[in-house]
Amino acid sequence: MADVAIVGGGPAGLSAALFTAKNDLDTVVFDTDETWMHKAHLYNYLGIDSVDGTEFMEQSREQVADFGADVRVGEEVTAVEDAGDAFVVTTDDSEYDVRYVVFATGTDTELLDGLGVEFTDDDLVDVDLSMETSVDGAYATGAMVRDQEWQAVISAGDGGAAALDILSNEKGEQYHDFDVPDDA
Repeated sequence: MADVAIVGGGPAGLSAALFTAKNDLDTVVFDTDETWMHKAHLYNYLGIDSVDGTEFMEQSREQVADFGADVRVGEEVTAVEDAGDAFVVTTDDSEYDVRYVVFATGTDTELLDGLGVEFTDDDLVDVDLSMETSVDGAYATGAMVRDQEWQAVISAGDGGAAALDILSNEKGEQYHDFDVPDDA
């Protein structure tokens, strides 16, 4: 059983995967490579002067894989079910049991409908500050939780918040992922 499944390989999903994989949680990312980032050019992302969205995605996937995440480009998730003590993630290739699932599928909330996740009056996924939905262990990020605030850097922050909440749950205390020069 994997610890974390990330559904979506854009900035939110890869940010979540970076934190969880870096901190030794068994992390799998399902990425159909249909992110809006392929239409973007980043000038407004902290630490980046200028980069094409596709190049940014390639670099981000490589970084996440280097930390140990299993990045499955092209494997589409077709269903996610709450099995009580785990989630069952079904793809076009297989089924996976996972303890946590992070949804990072842009505005597409279809996979969340069957989980009983609560929505706001504006048809956004209702989440807390850590991006956790009304279903324990299920997180939603990016455009599905924010009306018209579709910036890559905001989505990446949402993914990081979800990952830090998962890590805090796993460690039994509030976790902060701060690196110091000796770690590099």
